[in-house]
Amino acid sequence: MSEPVRREPLVVASFSGYYGDRITALDEAMAGDPIHVLIGDYLAEITLAGISARYRKDPTQGYADYFVRQVQPHLPAIAARGIKLVTNAGGLNPRGLADVLRGLIREAGLSLKVACVEGDNVLDRLGMLQAAGHPLSHLDTGEPLSAWGRTPISANAYLGAWGITAALREGADIVLCGRVTDSSLTLGPAAWWHGWQQADWDRLAGGVVAGHIIECGPHATGGNFSGFAVLPAITYPGFVMAELAADGSCVVTKHARDGGAVTTDTVTAQLVYEIQGPMYLNPDVTVDLGDVRCESVGPDRIRVSGARGAPPPETTKVAIFATEGWQIVSWAFVTGIDVDRKLALLRAQLHSLLAGSVDQLEVTAFGTPAAQPESQAEATVAVRIAACASERDQLTEEQFFLKLNSLYLWSVPGFHTDSGAERALKPQRRIEYWPALLHVSQLSHRVTLEDGRTLEMPPHPQAAPAVSQPVHPEPGRSATDSRRAMQRAPLGRIAYARSGDKGGNSNVGLWAAQPKAWPWLRETLTTDMLRRLLPQAQDLEIVRHEFPNIRAVHFIVRGHLGRGGSTNLQADQVGKALGEFLLARQLDIPVELLVDDYAGERAPAPGRPTAAPSSPTAAVRS
Repeated sequence: MSEPVRREPLVVASFSGYYGDRITALDEAMAGDPIHVLIGDYLAEITLAGISARYRKDPTQGYADYFVRQVQPHLPAIAARGIKLVTNAGGLNPRGLADVLRGLIREAGLSLKVACVEGDNVLDRLGMLQAAGHPLSHLDTGEPLSAWGRTPISANAYLGAWGITAALREGADIVLCGRVTDSSLTLGPAAWWHGWQQADWDRLAGGVVAGHIIECGPHATGGNFSGFAVLPAITYPGFVMAELAADGSCVVTKHARDGGAVTTDTVTAQLVYEIQGPMYLNPDVTVDLGDVRCESVGPDRIRVSGARGAPPPETTKVAIFATEGWQIVSWAFVTGIDVDRKLALLRAQLHSLLAGSVDQLEVTAFGTPAAQPESQAEATVAVRIAACASERDQLTEEQFFLKLNSLYLWSVPGFHTDSGAERALKPQRRIEYWPALLHVSQLSHRVTLEDGRTLEMPPHPQAAPAVSQPVHPEPGRSATDSRRAMQRAPLGRIAYARSGDKGGNSNVGLWAAQPKAWPWLRETLTTDMLRRLLPQAQDLEIVRHEFPNIRAVHFIVRGHLGRGGSTNLQADQVGKALGEFLLARQLDIPVELLVDDYAGERAPAPGRPTAAPSSPTAAVRS
């Protein structure tokens, strides 16, 4: 069964950006504006490792179980309105999730067809692949997997969009995937709707860009946005939508009833999020982001165009995880004057006290006491105490918590813990990440349809060696700067930022809030300046790129997150707050560029709701 080619834009609405996202989001999407396709992204890299333990204990598990609770009330409306639903909630067990949904569909007397996309799980083939000459080398270090010395608990290759497209062409109403790329959830339906072919490079590239923008839901409507202060109804920002045209361009928007806003800046924030540079490698197309443009075409409507495509790489990423010991975290507080000396003594006491029982200890102070505190809280610094060890017994209550609790009478004045909080008594498993590459010829990308038929998705016939990121030379300083009036101020007075993670690397994009600030921002944000603004990066490799069309400078800070967020002892494990830290750093900025408030594109405020629906069912519109 093949759907006819459509020419009107395909309307895709997001309802999940990660496993644990707002559970009412599907209710909100179903109660919102008319849509053709719903997409739900549940699989951050660490999520697969987390659900693998349940899957090993119970082979009927291994998927995002609360997706079932989200979708069950809406199955009749999905059927009545002809909406397609595509999600990677299948995790490690798309077939198991398909069986559950089919049972619910039968109970409801519906005729929805469910398909599942598999082939990403290569855990059981790791030994065979290595024996056949595929070293699964670490993307950052180049070491072969055989040098790791750990037993993997999960290994999932990133599949592309054509399995989703094939399922929709065969009449599937719901497509359940494992580890496909996040953007595949959008690209697959777009290729089905518009009849795109495998060599429609620019169109496919546009579909990937649209998918990248909407994959994180409220990220593009004001969530985690540096300029949140100027947005309306930001208390409860809605989930994002995209209208994909046949030429690959799209209009990013949102449900009119929902809070938040869609502006060029909220879209830019997602464009620079978790990328490796201008060349965005995808299993279906290599996307050149260098010419992508964002322009406002109406309230909460941003047109995104200019993506260019080329054949995809002949390799795809494989996310491999293994257990690596245990970790535990507790908090304490220090109040009063001489905080620096108090913290130095507390650190020395903790290292002495825990020596021999932990392998690694990190003691981090948060905040600075007010110069004239009006309350005890304003005179207090929070202290995070994180430890890891190879064996669980090294972090038991006796070995960790009781030692920490013994400090009350002999540590620094003003030391205390929160006796009302839950005690840190149970160590947690540490999961180490190994990102590798695998040739696409080694994958078995397949679709199982409602009637039991299986379709094999062969590797792209034009897949080629991966292209390298372009090299952008460091800018020189303008001679006119010496004649400009300058003022010491936070970088956030003229710029926005968004940061994320790629394994052990942090990425951060910073862009000018106003066009007039772009030349100065571009010249100022050199690699050397980033090292000054980010002291932790002094000895790390930094890669810098420019995106003039969106007024952005983008950096990759290699190794900033160690071996990856899952084993990183920092509180900000995956670098989500790095961009905001950089915006808080002060430097000399031309006075004429400074603004009193975040003054990028201000969104209109037509009186949208700011609160959540009173109940999940209250917002549902069948």
